[in-house]
Amino acid sequence: MVTLQDVRNNPNFKLMIDRACDYLLARGYTEHGIRHVSYVSKTTARILSELEYDARTVELGAIAGYLHDIGNMHNRKHHGITGANLVYIELQNMGMKLAEICEITTAIANHEEEIGTAVSPITAALIIADKSDAHRTRVGRIIPETEQVSDKHNRVNLAILDSNISIDTVKHSITLEISFDQTSCQIMDYFEIYLDRMIMCKQAATLLGCRFRLVINDLELLGHVQTTEHSKKARA
Repeated sequence: MVTLQDVRNNPNFKLMIDRACDYLLARGYTEHGIRHVSYVSKTTARILSELEYDARTVELGAIAGYLHDIGNMHNRKHHGITGANLVYIELQNMGMKLAEICEITTAIANHEEEIGTAVSPITAALIIADKSDAHRTRVGRIIPETEQVSDKHNRVNLAILDSNISIDTVKHSITLEISFDQTSCQIMDYFEIYLDRMIMCKQAATLLGCRFRLVINDLELLGHVQTTEHSKKARA
């Protein structure tokens, strides 16, 4: 079986990830290189593992996370579909089973909010992992102070001091917790950029049998806490 380590050792994949990152940095986007795809790979696998999916599904999720952004080497527009086609060919050349290739490429083709939908556990875990990676270290170039102020996307990413995904298997919830510097940016700016992505995460969590929670500076902004008498008794 083709493993994550086999994929990481593949020089063609390494080159395509580097080219995708270079293209996006040249256009002023945040970092999408080895650091980002490694984080998404690890987090996708962790979500599936903690929700007790089988080991091979976890491995395929890790591979999908590692390869999900390759299509950016051609263009940002519909890069999920482009990347899925590139990955399909290369994984086939590596001898991976067709059924497994389909699981991976379906997830890659559906990870962006413009056209994607959580249609499988791997797709859902990949979506949540990808959208959770937002913080100041992803700003991949030196930005003049005037541009930091004028560019909302840069301003929002620079204001995100830390982000973390946690899974509660007892309460069946997936929580994205963000530490946000409100002295340099408003939380509303975050929602103007990320609201569609958070809604996509909510839908993805539902497919995984969980409730999605967005918590910024200890305040829950997406999701809800049950307050019925039944739920109170259940927690007592």
